[in-house]
Amino acid sequence: MSPTPTTVPAGDSEAVRFDDHGIEPIPAAARDSTPWQQFWIWAGANIAPINWVLGALGVTLGLSVLETITVIALGNLVGCAVFGLFNLMGHRTGVNQMVLGRAAFGRRGAIVPGVVQGLLTMGWVGVNTWVVLDLVLAILAQMGVHGGLGLKYLVAGLIMAVQLVLALYGFYAIRTFEKYTVPATVLLMAVMTVLAVSQTGTDWTTATALTPGSKFTAVTQLLTAIGIGWGISWLPYSADYSRFIRVGTPGRSVFWSTALGMYVPTVWLAALGAYLAGAGGPDDPSSLVTGLFGVMAVPVLLLIMHGPVATNILNLYSCSLAALSVGIRIARWKLTLIAGVVASVVLAVFVQADSFAQAFDHWMVSILVWISPWASIVLVDFFVLRRGRVHLPSLYDDGASPYGPVNRSALVALGAGLVAAWSWQFGMVPATQGPIARALNGTDFSWLSGSLVAGGLYYLLSRRAARRASGGEVRTGAEEVRATAGGGEPVR
Repeated sequence: MSPTPTTVPAGDSEAVRFDDHGIEPIPAAARDSTPWQQFWIWAGANIAPINWVLGALGVTLGLSVLETITVIALGNLVGCAVFGLFNLMGHRTGVNQMVLGRAAFGRRGAIVPGVVQGLLTMGWVGVNTWVVLDLVLAILAQMGVHGGLGLKYLVAGLIMAVQLVLALYGFYAIRTFEKYTVPATVLLMAVMTVLAVSQTGTDWTTATALTPGSKFTAVTQLLTAIGIGWGISWLPYSADYSRFIRVGTPGRSVFWSTALGMYVPTVWLAALGAYLAGAGGPDDPSSLVTGLFGVMAVPVLLLIMHGPVATNILNLYSCSLAALSVGIRIARWKLTLIAGVVASVVLAVFVQADSFAQAFDHWMVSILVWISPWASIVLVDFFVLRRGRVHLPSLYDDGASPYGPVNRSALVALGAGLVAAWSWQFGMVPATQGPIARALNGTDFSWLSGSLVAGGLYYLLSRRAARRASGGEVRTGAEEVRATAGGGEPVR
């Protein structure tokens, strides 16, 4: 169990205090975050070099600049809208995302996705730090500071130390860091965008994917990497932060602040990356950035180093919550420290990678295969079957759980969704190339096939189970919770 949560003194909502909350519901007195603060949290997590590098991926795959930007803009409308819905779960309940998953999977059944999420977040810390290392070294070289692998590890260690301290301190430090640093990075990014457009011209319409089949394949792969798939990759984190939003805040404010906090920087930076790639820029991340922005060495260096910190403090914090949700009983800050050590090992492995594109592709296909079916099950359970109402004691007590310790329907649906997602994914490794993807010219609809199969099967299995439990009468989700969990007032 975590220490008793600290209440917030009147007029002290901006204080940067130590976050001693665990995975228990956040008391109303401690929920003092605003939609605007949530916007900065998610904007900060996505104003990162990786997004403009991924924007260039569309041109690399054979699409024109205009086609790339269109796919990214439309795809993120879907991915970020789903992300906004997931944030409503945390706001309505005050509970973090992995614990909310217990409503669908059962108290112990949720250990499976909880473990995966914990590993995922540690991996992301290594990936996000690794992406910027060559960028930082290239900028330092322009400033007269040279070094090899030793300097790379030194920079990585400094970045890791800063983000670990913030994550150890918890949500309130994260909120304050993002609130005061992200507006400055937005301004700097705006200046860089103006420089990019004024100093280079781009070819908006030329594409190397000339046949309809090759163009369609490129579109599906781009949607997975930085279109719909990007918003999906953040779903397991969402409620970890929206659970702190003030009680009584309108749901539409929560939705729009979080969805736009994800959408605006992602599309903006990816569009910039596509523009630079269309101008004939190099594919390598460090060359792509320093070739154009070397004249702004110091501010660009600050922006680049801010990116992984703003992103990874969310990864480290959510990792500790995922570990608590699977039953590890030590203090959250200790779990965060352990996560930082493991993430450093992951980073060391990625530093040795020969190809940025290949290593990152392997990473993205591995995470979307499980996130999309898991997210679909949680979404169907919360909004369709339960109609947005959860009986909170059932999330923490095996005996009070509507489905018992394990909901087999959810695990069966998750397994089927994993198979469906793998069948239609197309990674660089042969093992990640499913039969449907290979048969359809390398298309990648893993996120769609996994979510449709998992969500649809879970809905059917759950309705059938509800009919059996009620003697043929179909109950709504809220009615089922009250009937099987021993009553109590559900949380809207």
